[in-house]
Amino acid sequence: MMNSFMPINDIHELIEVLDKAGELKRIKTEVDPDLEVAEILRRTMYQNGPALLFENVKGYEMPILGNAFGSMRRLELALETDDFTEIGKRIADMTKMEIPKGVFNKLKKLPELSKMSEAFPNSEKSGPVTEVIDENPTFSKIPILKTWHKDAGKFITFGLTASKHPTTGVRNLGVYRIQIVDDTHALMHWQKHKRGAQHEIISKQKNDRIEVAIIIGGEPATMFSAVAPVPEGLDKYLFAGITRKKGIDMVKCKTVDIEVPANAEIVLEGYVDSSDIRDEGPFGDHTGYYTPKEPYPTFTLTGIMQRKNPIYVTTVVGKPILEDAYIGKVIERSFLPLIQMIHPEVVDFDMPGAGWFQGMAIISIKKTYPGQAKKVMMGLWGMGQLALTKMFVVVDDDVNVHDINDVIWAITTRVDAARDITIIDRTPTDTLDPASPLVNLGSKLGIDATQKTPEEGFEREIQEKVEVDDETKSLVDSKWSSYGI
Repeated sequence: MMNSFMPINDIHELIEVLDKAGELKRIKTEVDPDLEVAEILRRTMYQNGPALLFENVKGYEMPILGNAFGSMRRLELALETDDFTEIGKRIADMTKMEIPKGVFNKLKKLPELSKMSEAFPNSEKSGPVTEVIDENPTFSKIPILKTWHKDAGKFITFGLTASKHPTTGVRNLGVYRIQIVDDTHALMHWQKHKRGAQHEIISKQKNDRIEVAIIIGGEPATMFSAVAPVPEGLDKYLFAGITRKKGIDMVKCKTVDIEVPANAEIVLEGYVDSSDIRDEGPFGDHTGYYTPKEPYPTFTLTGIMQRKNPIYVTTVVGKPILEDAYIGKVIERSFLPLIQMIHPEVVDFDMPGAGWFQGMAIISIKKTYPGQAKKVMMGLWGMGQLALTKMFVVVDDDVNVHDINDVIWAITTRVDAARDITIIDRTPTDTLDPASPLVNLGSKLGIDATQKTPEEGFEREIQEKVEVDDETKSLVDSKWSSYGI
């Protein structure tokens, strides 16, 4: 665990932290949000460069921050930890907490309960984001990027879309791309599998339009929470508080019944109308391909709250590896304890950055019975957003899931294609998958790269893995410095 102080409260504090750590570059040259900024960000990311703060944006007073989370180091600074599994462990521990019975037991549990209560969001009457209330809201004052030349227009790419479950009231945050149509209308690209879209469907059944707020900036933990696939029913703001070990300060929007982080930079208030469907896209997405035009509902802007001197936070996507791959890696680490809680045989888990989140996952297990690899595959395909993962590779616990060479070695030495490959057709797929035969519907591939046993029909003698003997290892270890290598 890194030495921590008070959690980072907003984008301005994050910029200071990144600057002091040598992880930020200020760009004073005038830049155009139409294509130029995006290309600078992509080139910088591909070269493993720093976060960029554009202080002179053509046609706008507002600076632009990009690549803020584009390395593991920057994410460690932003979330103030170097062990992201801690986040998942905190959630797992919460699920194990028992409601104490009797006064004495309640008193004994007070320290644990107080720790949890510190993570709950706090309602405030005002905050930095309420400093300026725009009664004539328009997208035109915000330096929203056009990122690829064949994109349909400008897209908000790192907006945290806040909505509430129409029945339960549980709050959700999701990051969906949003295409600007005109000064007060945009298209909400929330895919069918996403909770925001589910909230819209329930509202439509009630003949209601759904109120939402699009949040720009805020606590790094809140921004991470918006991307993270948290368990169903867990309030995203509570998850943010669990992540940062301190509750989020919240304020009410002015024109919609939605609560938002008080420390946000900008909040775009409005509603999504299911009856107003328009063609959205194309857009150059994180698969490395343009997604074609598809119908999505319209967002109507009804109000804007913002700081006096806001910073527009954005991200760019394209062929991996870019900023979203690093955020995905933190999600992977954070949710490992939750996976292990349901599947205790899982040792480790990796989603390669080149696989754009949903493309591939590699899982190592402590195998104790025949068919266990397939059992784990089926279980994970039934867990939340992992249902959209195209390919699972399951290996033994002697294989490092983060070393693709080790994984390939396991596949090529422990897999018989006819025996160990599972294909399941007509399953849910990521909307953005460019290979699926139908949008949202395709097939899964499971590769069992564990060592097979006689119970699994492996009739040959299991070959012994070559490993150096302890005596030779100790000898060479003791003499290594003398070799002059």
